[in-house]
Parts: sequence; structure tokens; C-alpha cells
Amino acid sequence: MVYMIFADGFEEIEAIEPLDILRRGGVSVQTVSIMDTLYVKGAHGIEVKTDISIDDVKCDDMDMVILPGGAGHELLDASNDVHAVLNYAVAHNRYIAAICASPSILGKKQLLNGKKATCFPGFEKYCYGAEITGEKAVSDGLIITGKGAGAASDFGFTLLSILKDKDTADNLRHVMQYD
Repeated sequence: MVYMIFADGFEEIEAIEPLDILRRGGVSVQTVSIMDTLYVKGAHGIEVKTDISIDDVKCDDMDMVILPGGAGHELLDASNDVHAVLNYAVAHNRYIAAICASPSILGKKQLLNGKKATCFPGFEKYCYGAEITGEKAVSDGLIITGKGAGAASDFGFTLLSILKDKDTADNLRHVMQYD
């Protein structure tokens, strides 16, 4: 199972586009709210109903956790529940993906040491120990990072190629007219 964690202020494109790509590619993804409700409001006022609450995450069946960016990254970073999921992922060799400002959460946890990564310009200073590439999407070991809203498709296809395979991702790129 893949869990994508939402907080108020999430960047809509950075969440919905990769989510759509993964689901089209046959990946089971559950959207997760850290708010008091399943409804989460994005940075541009688009409200999304998530599938489950953070309390319902079953880490033992988790393959990957994804953190969208946007202003909501501060709420994600402030959540002990989010850090517990990240800690489980690290301890059990699960994939961790973050886009835009959210790679800074990984940097502050020292998860980017010696890793190639990317993030939204200005957040490099929080990606401690990372070799910032400036690419749209970067995969290094179990860590996948994306640059921002304009890189949401690349980020999604990178995630799909990891969770399924490159052929599945390439075929979906073609079907979606992305190539």
C-alpha cells in the first residue's frame, strides 16, 4: 500500500497529479488526512476528501509514503504521527517520497545525507547533507524527491516506475500524451 499524506495547504497539483498517475498505473494508494476531518483544503481552495485518517494507517503493509508540498508541509512537519510513519519507513526499508517544500522535512530528519535530491528553490538549505540536482524528479535509493508543481508529472512517473516498472510508466506517459 502507498500512503499519500495530506494537510491543509497542500499543493493540489503536487498531490493529485502523482496520485492519478499511480492509480492509472495500477498502484493502490490511500490518501491520508492529518486534520481532524477527512476533508483537507489545498493551497488554492480546492477541498479533497481523503480515504482515511492518519490513525488508520497500517505501517506494516506500507510500500511507500508520499508527502506533497505547499504550505501544508509545515503541518506535516509538525505532526508527530507523520514523523512516526517516516520513522517506520526508515526502520523497515520502505520508500519515502516528497515534493516541493516537503523534502525539507526529510532533510531535517537527516534522511538526505549523501543522497541526490531536488526541492523547490529556496528549500535547499533545509535539505541537510543532500546533493541538490535541480532536476524535476530524483530517485536515490529509497528516497524520491520532486522539485515542485511543474514537476508533478515527472515525479508521478518516477514513482510509478519504482512501484511497478519503467515499461508501465513509459506506456502510461504515452497514453496520457505526456511523451
